[in-house]
Amino acid sequence: MKEKVIAIVGPTAVGKTALSIQVANKFNGEIISGDSMQVYKGLDIGTAKITIDEMQDVPHHLIDIKEPDEDFSVADFKENVEQNIKDISLRNKVPILVGGSGLYIQAALYDYQFSNQKRDEEITKQLERELEQLGNYTLYERLKIIDPIQAEKIHPNNHRRVIRALEVYLSTGKTMTEYQKSQQQEANYDIYFVGLEMERSLLYERINKRVDLMIENGLVQEVERLYLEGYENHQSMRGIGYKEFIPYFKGEYSLETAIELLKRNSRRFAKRQYTWFKNKMDINWYHVTPDTINEKFQIILYNLAGFLEEK
Repeated sequence: MKEKVIAIVGPTAVGKTALSIQVANKFNGEIISGDSMQVYKGLDIGTAKITIDEMQDVPHHLIDIKEPDEDFSVADFKENVEQNIKDISLRNKVPILVGGSGLYIQAALYDYQFSNQKRDEEITKQLERELEQLGNYTLYERLKIIDPIQAEKIHPNNHRRVIRALEVYLSTGKTMTEYQKSQQQEANYDIYFVGLEMERSLLYERINKRVDLMIENGLVQEVERLYLEGYENHQSMRGIGYKEFIPYFKGEYSLETAIELLKRNSRRFAKRQYTWFKNKMDINWYHVTPDTINEKFQIILYNLAGFLEEK
């Protein structure tokens, strides 16, 4: 019998964290963070990481498990989530996966196999030499031609992922996108997906206000500390909420521009999150507004009670 898992998904700032605490308290659950950035220590404000007070003594997993200079892949996430679901279920508690990183959540909950093609060291070394000689822009432009869908998912400065995507294609003749499209969509668990959605203008207003609050709470100082500690070129600093401020610290544009870019990038990310979840998974969507959110939460709790009682 498959373990039961509750997954709470949706765009940034829609109310997932608040709902997750209610669900955990109601059903004796433990929460697994489904956010690919909250694994990093010291990245608190920009990732909207839940505080100790907000946790209300509910156990949380996959938060603050990596240093800012460490990499954390989708495969690492999948392995960690699977182990946590197993452990939580053995304690007769309910695993609740919460977040907005669509690919990560899909990979963790479904029979998602990563390319097990062994690295071709010769091709990898050649690509690394090209990187040194020609720069990352040239390699990234090459990936855009070979696999534009995968290139869209990778930041141009993420040399490791750019090289890996090129190396897979050059050694197998198949792109990473082709590997991902061939994945089986058999769920490894008995899952109830709760999707929170909100009218776009309201959501964008909430996102803008959240960014303003982050600034008030010291986001600029948080990013500056990480920047001065030398983490600029690491994976942790490539996320939304961090990458926008690096050019500001270098004097390339103003703080106002950095903040506006953060708001814009957050809104665009929310739109991409919607698209991913709508297209990739069978989700029970609940439309919320600031006025109806508590009422909808009660409906969700009622539906989840029925799901958990099913044999």
